[in-house]
Amino acid sequence: MRGATSAYLGFAAYGLFWGTWGAALPALRDSAAVDESALGIALLFVGAGALPAMLLVGRAVDRFGSRIGGVLLILLAVSGVTIAAIAHDLLGLIIGMTLVGASSGAADVAINAQAGLVEQRSGRRVITVAHGVFSASVVLGSAGAGGLRSLGFGPEAVFLVAGAALAIAGVVVMMTGDRAHRASAETPHPHVRPLWWIPFVAVGLVGALGFAIENAHQSWSAIFVGDVLGADPAVTALAPATFALFAAATRFTVGALPRLSPRMLLIGGAALAAAGTLLVSTASTVPMAIGGLALAAIGTAVLYPTLLSEATRDVAPAQRGRATSAMTAISYIGFILGPVYVGLLSTFAGMRGSMVGVAALAVIFAVLAPLLLARRNRVSSARLESAAINPLANTSE
Repeated sequence: MRGATSAYLGFAAYGLFWGTWGAALPALRDSAAVDESALGIALLFVGAGALPAMLLVGRAVDRFGSRIGGVLLILLAVSGVTIAAIAHDLLGLIIGMTLVGASSGAADVAINAQAGLVEQRSGRRVITVAHGVFSASVVLGSAGAGGLRSLGFGPEAVFLVAGAALAIAGVVVMMTGDRAHRASAETPHPHVRPLWWIPFVAVGLVGALGFAIENAHQSWSAIFVGDVLGADPAVTALAPATFALFAAATRFTVGALPRLSPRMLLIGGAALAAAGTLLVSTASTVPMAIGGLALAAIGTAVLYPTLLSEATRDVAPAQRGRATSAMTAISYIGFILGPVYVGLLSTFAGMRGSMVGVAALAVIFAVLAPLLLARRNRVSSARLESAAINPLANTSE
């Protein structure tokens, strides 16, 4: 299916960028001549740029169709090249971080909306597989950027190479993406409920827990293995790589098993995430910690994709962009605050205690996600029944 291929390509390009970003970030820090504290301040501007862009881009996706994702991927490529060119001091780094955040946040909404539309039409787990493509591409992007850095290339060359790949992918997405719902999106909907998007904000808050767990492990696993278990730098790199690889493999596997129930995925995934994280917290050896990370990755990998898939399953194409925007923007807060949460907990309870705190987030997710989606599904069913009686009523969420 051409739409699915376009969606997967968008996620592949997005993952390639963030893999490149992670590998090139130390070089950007050195180019700007800032310390870790200043870099941490600058990184906050990624979120500052992303959140408003994610909230605002949904209407544009609804109006112009998912092809706008191609435009946003090209803008993301430009932002990467821009930060490499101007990050020669803290101010340049902050400006570049803001541009990266805005373009990446907007692209995130667009590609998720496209994947959701294809999933709705095909009945396949396109969102889950697309997130698997993202995870795999992060690993490839990181390896490629690391290889270029080892050959002596600076951040400008690294982001030029990655940007060229993103730009090509963006053009292909623009040419092959879906715009069939554009006419529907431009048609007035006089019966749309005011504040119809609020339920997606509520689901997004639960999604934030899933993102917080995922980014907590991605950001802190290497530090845990190094500082707590005394692993050398070559071994510490295995920790985030293990998490990303098992997350990708799980998403591809689940995508090929459409009969798995969403409720089982949400509760079972959260349970595995909690168990794996607790195993990490009690690990006495590096292999034990790596095993815990692998288990946590398997569980965490299905949380957000399943939640997004179920929450937007019955959304009309003309409102999918705004629904995805509301949910994704709120969930992204968890992605930003997850590593901060671990850092604050570790101050009071140590790194092992902070991992117990991450496991607690998974338990909360396991309780809230099924309840919230069940309530939303009951409301949707009631509206569908009402629409059968009154065909003029708008049934869109």
